[in-house]
Order: sequence, then structure tokens, then C-alpha cells
Amino acid sequence: MIARSTSAEMSVRHPRETTALFGHGEAERTLLDAYRGGRIPHAWLIGGAPGIGKATLAYRMARFVLAHGDPALSDVQSAQTLELDPTHPVVRHVAADTHGGLLTLERTANDKGVMRTVISVEQTRETIAFFGSTSAVGGWRVCIVDTVDELNPNAANALLKVLEEPPRQSLFFLVSHAPARLLPTIQSRCRKLMLRPLATADVIRATAEAGRIAPDDASLREAADAAEGSVARALALMGGGALKLHQRTTVLLDSLPQVDPRELHALGDALGGSDRAALGAFIDSVDRWIGERLRAGDANVNLPRLARLAEVWEKINNAARETETYNLERKPLVFSVFGLLAEATRQ
Repeated sequence: MIARSTSAEMSVRHPRETTALFGHGEAERTLLDAYRGGRIPHAWLIGGAPGIGKATLAYRMARFVLAHGDPALSDVQSAQTLELDPTHPVVRHVAADTHGGLLTLERTANDKGVMRTVISVEQTRETIAFFGSTSAVGGWRVCIVDTVDELNPNAANALLKVLEEPPRQSLFFLVSHAPARLLPTIQSRCRKLMLRPLATADVIRATAEAGRIAPDDASLREAADAAEGSVARALALMGGGALKLHQRTTVLLDSLPQVDPRELHALGDALGGSDRAALGAFIDSVDRWIGERLRAGDANVNLPRLARLAEVWEKINNAARETETYNLERKPLVFSVFGLLAEATRQ
């Protein structure tokens, strides 16, 4: 699946700046109970679909630990959530990415300003110096990997070495969209915490918070309904004309295997240019449509058709990645996608 971005005009909060958490109260209590019990696992693998709040939860826990270094403190023992006062110094330092007790590993831009596709081994080796330095106030040092899926093989092995011999009072939060695909040796050294997609009401509240959008925005409800529990997806649909493009694509998909060539031309024209959010919305709509049919309860009545759809799904995502990587024309992609799907859905 290709990378998605929100509109450049929309100011979106980074998870380190987001203090509110929606829809994951049970997971929050699991972390809080483990910490105040005095025997918290040193590494947590927080898994779930993209954009549902995994990194937000990781930062929320990191702030709490860095602010309350002793789990036996009365403030910890009486806490009902991991929430801190927004004016707390730890909150401000984490938001500014200047807290000495927190290290974040995430993809960064190269010298040309282009976002790298992986987290490098050089970045991961920073953990060795980080955990080997003098302890922060309270004694805790926290590392958030967002996402561990993006570690290249050498980086994954470098992280594994640190996880195998964790320093005292160290905490790792590994955010993952696909935990089952990680190295078994990394999985085995982590406590797993799986998050579910958010309810639509929570998507609305979280999207409004992250995107600085009015909760009663006319298009926010539509975007949330189409987001399948993902705040990131809702934000992408809110960017530019992505929501209208999603709706237009869905109408055409629902007409398969019959397709109006004029509508395809119009969709291709709407997808033109270099807007990554528009391309992301198109492919996201196709992914969702195919996924719904693969998950349908009566899918096993036509196994050959199911197999064709699964094969086409892979071809479409490969073609989308090539289109984005090499900045190819979008209209040929539109016709290719609907041609493949029309063939796959015919009886």
C-alpha cells in the first residue's frame, strides 16, 4: 500500500504533541497497572491498523513515566489515566522533542528533503549511546520506534541486541501496523498490546483534535464514516478534494463489472497532478472495496473469484507504488485498475 499524506494546507499534530487519547481506555489501564505494579515489562509491541492512536498511546505513557519516575508515588497509585496537565514541563519538552529521557526512532528526510523509506541502522545505533548515558531525572529512559515495520534488516538486528540486554529502568514502545511480520526474536522480547480500530464517534473527536478541525465540520462526519476507524485515513480524506474523489471512486466500484468510460476519464482527470493525498484516497477506496468483498461472509461460494480478487489486489498496489515512486500519469492507472477489477468480478 502506498504512503498517504494529508493536505499541505492542514496543520496536523504529531503524536508527540497530542495529549488526548480516544477509544483505548482498556489499553491505557493495562500500561498504567503494569507501571504502578512495579514490574513493568521493558518492551511493549503496540500493534493495530494505521492511524488508530498507537503512537499517541506510546507518547502518553512515555510522558507519564518521565513525569512520575517512582511507581510507588501516591500520584501514580491514585491515577485513573495517564493524562498529564498540558502545562507540565514534561509535556512541553516532549512536544518540542527536547526531553533528554526520550528517544524517538522514525523515518527522517535525506539531504534533499525527501522522506526516507526506512529507519536506518545508524539511527537505531543511537539507542546504544542513549541508554549508556547518564540517567534522566527519575532514572527512566524511554525509546519509541514509530514504526518498527520500517526498520531495515540491519536496523532491526541492532534494535534486537538492545532488547536482549535491556538497561535498567529502560522502556521501549515499538509501534507496528503488522506485528506478525516482525522478527520472531523481536516479538518474543515484547509484551504485546493490540489496539482495535476506533468507533466513528472517537474518530471524529480524535480527527478534530489532531487536525485542529471543528468537531461539527460538515465533511468531518463523512470522512469519519469512510475511515474504518482510522484517524490518519480520516485526515487524509479531509485534505483537499480527497473525500469527493473517494466518493466518486466508490460509485464506480459499485457499478462493476460494468464501467462507464466517460466516468473513468473524468476520474482520471480528477486524479491528475502530483497530489499524493488524491492518489492515496483513490487507492485507499479500492483497497477498502476489495477488502470488504474478501471478508464477505458468503465469499467461499465463489472461491475462484475470491482468488482472482486477491491476485488483482496485489497487482493494483504494486502499480500504485510505481506510479507514486516514478511520478507516472494517473489516468492509465485508473483504467488499469478498473480493467483488472472488471475482469476479476465477472462470473
